[in-house]
Amino acid sequence: MKKIIYIAGILCVCSCTLQAQKMKVQNQPYGDQRFYHFGLSVGLNFQDMIINNSGYTGDNGETWYAQIPNYSPGFSVGLLAELYLNPYMSLRTTPSIHFGDKSFLFKEKTLDEIYKTSVRSNYLTIPADIKFASKRLNNYRPYFLAGLYASMDLGRKKGEALLLKTIDYGLEIGFGCDFYLPIVKVCPEIKFCFGLADIFEKDRPDLVDKDLMKYSQAISKGSSRMIVISFNFE
Repeated sequence: MKKIIYIAGILCVCSCTLQAQKMKVQNQPYGDQRFYHFGLSVGLNFQDMIINNSGYTGDNGETWYAQIPNYSPGFSVGLLAELYLNPYMSLRTTPSIHFGDKSFLFKEKTLDEIYKTSVRSNYLTIPADIKFASKRLNNYRPYFLAGLYASMDLGRKKGEALLLKTIDYGLEIGFGCDFYLPIVKVCPEIKFCFGLADIFEKDRPDLVDKDLMKYSQAISKGSSRMIVISFNFE
């Protein structure tokens, strides 16, 4: 009898604990049912490129190869607007400015010479994403997103060794989690952007120092890549 009472007591406690978890108070219980809402996004970005070297050999016999050996973090800030579609899907856009740069390293094939340069890029990006969210569990809700983006480079500086085109476009995917606080919803998020266009300028009439032309000729194609780690406040 004592064992039965003991087991019954344990089951009762477990039942009460589970019930208490189910009855946990939810912050902003109807926040996700609004037809639309707005927010703010701040974070870091890491700019990269996929480079195809041309193997071009100049008149002096030099052949240069380019790479981006490391990434420098930049700053990102933007606005957020989200449109409700159904309990698990929404349409979202986050127009943002990404301040950053890319560090290029050129190596000569035979002479073992090195040339370093950097390109400043301040991208104004306008994406259109579909957000797929899981069922809400108390005060958090993970999600996945995918979509398209178009961007404009506001940081172009002519006369440098390398010059990137103004317009770019591509695909982006990401994931994050909504954390529901009493007043605001905070959403840490990581997003991967894959450019589809060739953004290297080959025709360089802006170059005063024609000796720098060999670095532009060394690259046949370049596609942008970027990782954005941000916090959204909605």
